[in-house]
Amino acid sequence: MRVFLTGGSGYIGRATIGALLRHGHTVEALARNDRAAETVRALGAAPVPGGLADLGVLNSAAARAEAVVHLAQAETGDEDLAAATAMQDGIGTGPYVHTGGTWVYGDTLGVADETAPWNPPSLVAWRKPVEEAVLRRARQGGRPVLVQPGLLYGGENRLIDFFYTNPGKDAGAIPYIGTGENHWPLVHIDDIAELYVAALKAAPGAVYVGVGGVNPTAKDCALALSRAAGIDGKVVSIGLEQARERMGPIADAFALDQRFTPARARAELGWIPTHTDPLAVLGRR
Repeated sequence: MRVFLTGGSGYIGRATIGALLRHGHTVEALARNDRAAETVRALGAAPVPGGLADLGVLNSAAARAEAVVHLAQAETGDEDLAAATAMQDGIGTGPYVHTGGTWVYGDTLGVADETAPWNPPSLVAWRKPVEEAVLRRARQGGRPVLVQPGLLYGGENRLIDFFYTNPGKDAGAIPYIGTGENHWPLVHIDDIAELYVAALKAAPGAVYVGVGGVNPTAKDCALALSRAAGIDGKVVSIGLEQARERMGPIADAFALDQRFTPARARAELGWIPTHTDPLAVLGRR
């Protein structure tokens, strides 16, 4: 299958290009600059020069593809919806896989699935109208699918490294917010890449949380990160206000208590996460 992908040079994108190619697909990937083009070309994808604001480029690339996977992070909800609309117009009745995230559900109050009510922190509140509009295309003959990754780990650990590991190394202790008893719905980068591939065969309007099914506490994650950072066992609790001062609005997302099951994706797509010990990976030097 010919797949057009946005965000190909990013953390999820690089892994997803690899997974698509392993499954026999060919990939064209949006590249906003020469460096991004070099990255996706080295991975085996053909670069398409442009950015999310280049709606004509997105539409044309989607029109010559057989499926679209939208991974790139937009600056605003309006930008994301405009890009999604251009690509959905281009792909027509082909699969269009859109990226969301589990943070939109807020605290889950136990183990939840895709039917949980939405209660997003302000950081991701913009996603709801965008994703509702994307999924409505199923009523018009489109094939939209929504993938909602949990908190990613493995490889570069971009968010975790930036907000936890790196400042923790500098301070001599890895932080966690409050008591640290809140759970993180972790998913390995290689597993989420496989879910994007599997989602190409999903039914129109389907929604899948992309999680590993192992939801350790934030404190346990901090302890593992401290081992990887060479400061074994050195962690420190910080209050939510202090976390907001250090991290900005994303602190409210990291403070959520979330537990999810990947049962729907397993039952409908045959997707089974293979990385089931996130603390071992987080704690690896």
